[in-house]
Amino acid sequence: MSNETFLIPIRQNNDLSDIALNELRMDLDEHALHQRYYTDIAYLAGNSRKYSLNSVQTVASPLIGKKILFLGSSVTFGFGALGESFVDYLWKRDGVAAIKDAENGTTLVDEDTYKPNDSYVARFREELTESQPDVFVLQLSTNDANQNKKLGKITNQDFDTKTITGALEYMISTAQARWKCPILIYTNPYFANPLYKQMVERVHELAQKCHIEILDLYDHPDFQHQDALYMADEIHPTRAGYLKKWLPLFEEKITEILA
Repeated sequence: MSNETFLIPIRQNNDLSDIALNELRMDLDEHALHQRYYTDIAYLAGNSRKYSLNSVQTVASPLIGKKILFLGSSVTFGFGALGESFVDYLWKRDGVAAIKDAENGTTLVDEDTYKPNDSYVARFREELTESQPDVFVLQLSTNDANQNKKLGKITNQDFDTKTITGALEYMISTAQARWKCPILIYTNPYFANPLYKQMVERVHELAQKCHIEILDLYDHPDFQHQDALYMADEIHPTRAGYLKKWLPLFEEKITEILA
């Protein structure tokens, strides 16, 4: 089935936004086998039309007009939510000028996954060319843990971007010099992977060293045992998860940072 034909019933049945439609179209052009996954998750209660981006109303938010850069992989993209993640809800509900750079399956570590230069580090270098953002938000990728990338060590220079720690340090250091704006790293909720636990601990160490902010969902009690309504699988939230659980925390955290 062609991607355009495939997307017609999802757009209609799930009230898919134009933004999400374009994101799914681009993802399917690169990953045709994702049709099967999107078919399955489209029927989840947490992805029903009542949680769609189109159903969200804009409010009088202190975040209106704030330019925020988001760099990540599938959780920032909204892979389990038909392309509508917390980033899109921040745009619609809070009026955030959101720039969402998210590629499914990619890693912090500077290694190609599906195509040349698709890592966080490569996209950070080549694609995030905006000037003067108000906040830079970085996802602590689960893909590095699942692909067993090297954790690496904290250093003060000569960052080894082939390691998780080096990639994080490089992007933090460069962003601070380039934009001089607050930096927020967010983690995934708990999932059973020892390396990801070490990654979360490393981010807390980097927060002390580099004076950055963390939104730690890994250790958050409300995200330890979640109802199926909120998660499409172990890693990826549904639209209900993003809208009902993630959005309020990001609204609160970013408002606090900018205050």
